[in-house]
Amino acid sequence: MSESLNRLLADLHAQRVATWEPATLQVNVDQRQRLVDEARTEDFVKVGDTLELFTLLKVEGGSLSRDELLAKGPAVLIFFRFAGCPACNIALPYYERQLYPQLHALGVPLVAVSPQVPERLVEIKTRHHLKLQVASDPDNQLGRRLGILYSFDDASRKAALAKGNSIGETTGTGTWELPQPTVVIIARDATVAFADVSPDWLVRTEADPIIRAVEQLLGQAPVQIAI
Repeated sequence: MSESLNRLLADLHAQRVATWEPATLQVNVDQRQRLVDEARTEDFVKVGDTLELFTLLKVEGGSLSRDELLAKGPAVLIFFRFAGCPACNIALPYYERQLYPQLHALGVPLVAVSPQVPERLVEIKTRHHLKLQVASDPDNQLGRRLGILYSFDDASRKAALAKGNSIGETTGTGTWELPQPTVVIIARDATVAFADVSPDWLVRTEADPIIRAVEQLLGQAPVQIAI
């Protein structure tokens, strides 16, 4: 059985249940449940959508445009919250292990995207020695167009401020907005070939369906990579 990202995230939640103060845990659980209950799924990016031109900022410096990403074929974007997000520090190394080798073998770019400013976002790439690309979505411009943004609720804002910081200070964006975990596969013609949005940031897309969708898009047989 291949490694499961959602099992790793469930383990994170179980650890919090065992170690966090109940009131603190409840704020986290309530925010995630509210996002699920109030999700505007009709606004989420969907298969068949066409993505207009966009530009991301690479954490190492320089930019990455839509057309550069699609120069040789499809590309995969994984939206995550910010470099210090505990769940993101589980998810990105997982994608590095379970997704990057297969996509690299197929010549398909894999880019992890967050609104956090590049100089702060770079730490998640260096911390885990990621080969996959990490890039900033300036001012959440692409995330907003994809309909995947959310804002902290009042209880979560108060909890963050009680710790001495707002998420806008952490990300450098100055706002309380973050993207919901999302995977988008963009075909070479800039249409969306696969889209999966999770309002609950402790539930995320496994690697296998992404690989299958890319292989189907390319019309290729599965690629076997030794991990």
